[in-house]
Amino acid sequence: MYKPTISIYGKRNSGKSSILNAITEQEISIVSSVKGTTTDPVKKTMEFNPVGPVVFIDTAGIDDEGDLGILRTKKSLSTARRTNIALYIMDVMDIDKDYLNMMELLFKKYNIPYILVINKIDMVNEDYIDKLKPKYPEAIFVSAIKMINIDNLKKELIKRIQDVEADPPIVGNLVPYDGKIVLVVPIDKQAPKGRLILPQVQVIRDCIDNGIKCYVLRDTELKSGLKDLDDIDLVITDSQIFKEVDQIVPDDIKLTSFSILFARYKGDLKKLVDGVKAIEKLNAQDNILIAENCTHNTTHEDIGKVKIPTLLQQKTGRKFNFHFKSGYDFSDNLEEYNLVIHCGGCMVNRKEMESRIMLCNEKNIPITNYGVVLAYLNGILDRTLEIFEDN
Repeated sequence: MYKPTISIYGKRNSGKSSILNAITEQEISIVSSVKGTTTDPVKKTMEFNPVGPVVFIDTAGIDDEGDLGILRTKKSLSTARRTNIALYIMDVMDIDKDYLNMMELLFKKYNIPYILVINKIDMVNEDYIDKLKPKYPEAIFVSAIKMINIDNLKKELIKRIQDVEADPPIVGNLVPYDGKIVLVVPIDKQAPKGRLILPQVQVIRDCIDNGIKCYVLRDTELKSGLKDLDDIDLVITDSQIFKEVDQIVPDDIKLTSFSILFARYKGDLKKLVDGVKAIEKLNAQDNILIAENCTHNTTHEDIGKVKIPTLLQQKTGRKFNFHFKSGYDFSDNLEEYNLVIHCGGCMVNRKEMESRIMLCNEKNIPITNYGVVLAYLNGILDRTLEIFEDN
């Protein structure tokens, strides 16, 4: 389910955590008069009536000091990549235009609508506030502690949330109502015990939401399963077994992978397909970044750290220097790489993936993803893209 992300920024002790607690009417963040109480982004998913589930992120102060403070600030600002709406909090007794201007540039870069909130108005007289309002006509003046104008802030936030474009369907606009999809789910050593992985679950839910019939099979039963079914609109497979599934599924049935679906659902499929063409131009010893959003133990079957590097070098006949990053550590030193190969992005929101693609484009670094690479290396990329041609 789509959950817009609302991040709260401001200098230390501007009342960011108090604002979050006031909006949510919960004690989500620790509040203190000591500067720098919030040291790392605090994330909270909650129901925010009447718009539904949202994610709030309370960040550390953007004016933090010292070596550790600089790292905290950097981590706070990196949340902008996945932010749909921002709240910028200023202390009414510490109006700092320089920091506001800096944040406005960041919001503009990532196309983030923001609400300027001037807090702690209970600490000054009305004459002071009246003189300040003409300078910041777009601001909402509040007191988080006294709950002054918090309702007005919530109303404006709800309005902004309702204006945010929701994520598109995963398969609902590819396959017609009452259509038929087969999901190929291999059960190997990396498959979690007793459950499906997130992309598989999300595709199943999207099928249910859009009235699409969904059949889930292991690769070992795929051939016999296809004999039991007719008029199949689409087969979706794990990218790791593309070659085997391609040989089983008849040419008149469209085929793609979960990862390629998520390339479209979470980011920009066209740019990721364009990015894979950079493989033809790679030279020996070029640097390739393998980027994942989640962290997990590595096994000999790991798709990002083992399978893709091995297959890529086998197919090209060249040795490359592979580098690996996981989690939100992504944007540092991008210019050092000749290609970025990203995971499907199931653990982050669409805004984060769009921002990562944008950062690569800014530095002219080609970026693609796991599914697109594996389809390309197996010689079936054109087939896996057919389902998207008219959409």
